[in-house]
Amino acid sequence: MQSAPHWENIYSTKAIHDVSWFQTHAGCSLDLIDRTQISPDAQIIDVGSGASILISELIAGGYKNLTVLDISAAAIAAAQKQLGSAANGVQWIHSDITTVKLSADAYDLWHDRAAFHFLTEENDRAAYINTVSKAVKPGGHLILATFAEDGPLKCSGLQIVRYSPQDLRAQFDGAFSFVEHQYEDHATPFGSVQRFVYCHFQRRAASNADLR
Repeated sequence: MQSAPHWENIYSTKAIHDVSWFQTHAGCSLDLIDRTQISPDAQIIDVGSGASILISELIAGGYKNLTVLDISAAAIAAAQKQLGSAANGVQWIHSDITTVKLSADAYDLWHDRAAFHFLTEENDRAAYINTVSKAVKPGGHLILATFAEDGPLKCSGLQIVRYSPQDLRAQFDGAFSFVEHQYEDHATPFGSVQRFVYCHFQRRAASNADLR
């Protein structure tokens, strides 16, 4: 996993709208979340959230039980400032996704836009997959977005791993069933375009979750 100091520096020295992954509207994520038909009381975690607009849009949509996990304390502080008093209703976890300990069957939905593709080492990916496989409830949902197979080779100066829908399906097939995918051409604040792929998976029965 890339070190926390890198991300602390990014979020301490740049405004939230001056990073390439900034969105004014989390359209693809919200569309896929809506299609799961989870209730407003569902437990949702956004992993590698940074200062994403998604949490504020979920709050506006009536979702009540939201958790943010990020490796950067500065990113969490920026997100809290952006939310204002609404931040008090969100659970904040400052941790590395490859080492964090989350409760079993804690979440109805796990969302990750642009965190997994930074895991360039196989052992880090295995740790992530093990954690999500245990933390998402049976029947719960995983919505994962990475750079697509024809997307950028780097982000924030760091190497990433690009994925096709088939690649991501192979990564998560042990505990999750593939539901659907869609692509997004993300326009960065700098005028370039980054191609993302979003995949929606659903957790299999609990007996299959220990395969990894």
